[in-house]
Amino acid sequence: MQLIYGVIVCGLGGACAGALSWPMKLMRNFQFEQCWFTGMLFGLILVPWTVTLCLCPHALDAYRSLDVGIIIKSNLFSLAWGIGNVLLGLSLVRIGASLSFGILSGVGIPLGVIVPMIFKGSGKFQEAADLNSRAGFVILGATALMLVGVLLVAMAGFGRDNALGKQAARSGGFLGGLVMCMLSGFCSVGPSFAFLYSQAPIRSAMMERGAGEWPASIAVWAMGMLLGALVNLVYPAILMTKRRSWVALAESPKEIILAVLLGLNLFLAFAFWFSGMLLLGPMGGSVGFGIYFVLQILGAQVLGIISGEWRGVHGKPVKQMAAAVVILVVAAGVMAYASTLT
Repeated sequence: MQLIYGVIVCGLGGACAGALSWPMKLMRNFQFEQCWFTGMLFGLILVPWTVTLCLCPHALDAYRSLDVGIIIKSNLFSLAWGIGNVLLGLSLVRIGASLSFGILSGVGIPLGVIVPMIFKGSGKFQEAADLNSRAGFVILGATALMLVGVLLVAMAGFGRDNALGKQAARSGGFLGGLVMCMLSGFCSVGPSFAFLYSQAPIRSAMMERGAGEWPASIAVWAMGMLLGALVNLVYPAILMTKRRSWVALAESPKEIILAVLLGLNLFLAFAFWFSGMLLLGPMGGSVGFGIYFVLQILGAQVLGIISGEWRGVHGKPVKQMAAAVVILVVAAGVMAYASTLT
């Protein structure tokens, strides 16, 4: 039963991440920088720190009791993620969404799934199966299936854009966009690794002082994602300063609310994801990453359908997307099965 809960919770996290952009689709006055600054401030700073300080007794004392290397390590991973987010935004402009997300997933999924079986995480994740075990071989097969699904999603995206007569907006060099996107794929594992390799000592320190399991998990990334949060705040702040558009924050109360909802979406994505990883047991680092990524992809496609991105598209792109959905769901199921083989 815990396995089922873990799959569901990780899946909810991925679905929240996939639907992250829905508030942006409703905005008329905010540009990227106002939306992103407000959302990241709320979702990466205000909410996790409010939960940590209110629900984890003596939280600051718990942090002070830790080896500083743990905090530095998790923040370096989150810093990579923050930089990767910026690179992804730049690559979207240069090479388009379909190719960008296809490359990011193609790099990120194998890295996020395989590395935790080679370099074991903290706590229960230290007991993860080796790559050359039965579970490892099954997970490798599921990863290959996921990559086939990702390829079909990218091909369907290209087909959709062609059917609708869209051309990907490009600025700057195409090769530069490809390199940025590949680097972004490497960086996409940052939040997972930040939690995977630092959660045990931080959660223990919090729970020893009376925190519950869920607030203790939030405390892991409240501190561990600080540098990543900083990058996601500084970049839009620079844009607003350059464009002299800070005043827009005070002119659109409705869109402030939408940006806050974006931040809440991100908070829930991480909260569900990390809780699901723990529920999945020793293989949660690998299996949780794979399931999260699959549901993130599917969530983004569902959002696209609901928002009308596929209206008027028929034939091959639709069939490719349907096949991709089936393959990704099967791959997630195979990966969940692999977690029972340890």
